[in-house]
Amino acid sequence: MQHKQQYVDVAPGVRLWTERRGAPDAPALLLIMGAQASGLGWPDALVDALAARHQVIRYDHRDTGRSTTAFDQHPYAITDLARDAVAVLDALGVERAHLVGMSLGGMLTQLVLADHPERVLSATLIGTCALSDTPYVAPDGTRVPVGELPGIAPEVLEMWSRPVEDNGPEAELDRRVEHWRVLNGGALAVDDSYFRDLERRIITHTGTHVASTAHARADDSHMLRTEELADTKVPVLAVSATAEPVFPPPHPHHLAQVIGDGTRVVEIAGMGHALPPAVQGPLAEAILAHTASAASARP
Repeated sequence: MQHKQQYVDVAPGVRLWTERRGAPDAPALLLIMGAQASGLGWPDALVDALAARHQVIRYDHRDTGRSTTAFDQHPYAITDLARDAVAVLDALGVERAHLVGMSLGGMLTQLVLADHPERVLSATLIGTCALSDTPYVAPDGTRVPVGELPGIAPEVLEMWSRPVEDNGPEAELDRRVEHWRVLNGGALAVDDSYFRDLERRIITHTGTHVASTAHARADDSHMLRTEELADTKVPVLAVSATAEPVFPPPHPHHLAQVIGDGTRVVEIAGMGHALPPAVQGPLAEAILAHTASAASARP
């Protein structure tokens, strides 16, 4: 399987690390990770499964992994991170791609879908919420304001409220493993060694164990896209993770309501806000079925 790493310039003074796997002539699939997450947060096994049918691209956001660390000198907005995703496609010569976004990456995917639909073959949204203030309509017809939808689990909020201190590499690994244990959601057993190995690889890739807080401080205004999302004709898949502790159901169904026709919801039992081995197979199957369906539907 072809495997190529490349740095690309996406804005003045901003260079991002990218990686491509799979046949160069296969349909492109861009993976967009969440806040403070390196592209290596997409597990190799999942990437390889998707690369059986796609040229899979993953990349490090600004202030993650091997990409430019610049927020403290040049603050940016979350919407700039969405522009980076399009700039990655430009730099790699990709006209259109299937997008898969997780957590904040799911919001960035929605921004690209809304602002640049001509660049998107299909979109898969994982562990995220709709960029809309349109109320959710429950099965019984009740209209639920967005602010009253189920929120982030208390144990996640408690961990996110703790200051991130530099107590050395091993202590940082301990903190990250605990973070994944909480995000996993409680339905599936947690293999601490799996997440520890994952984070050790990310630290080696990054070159430092010190965690960034840039994305948490970035301007998150001007992100609502209600009308644009409702107008899209791009096929969208919303993944409903039954143990999701950050954006639990019915958030995926709210996404489907906001985006409307062409949006499917697929449930992955036991999945939380993490990508342990147990969910990688079902998730890959769902994504590949979606991209294949989108390809067959195109004229």
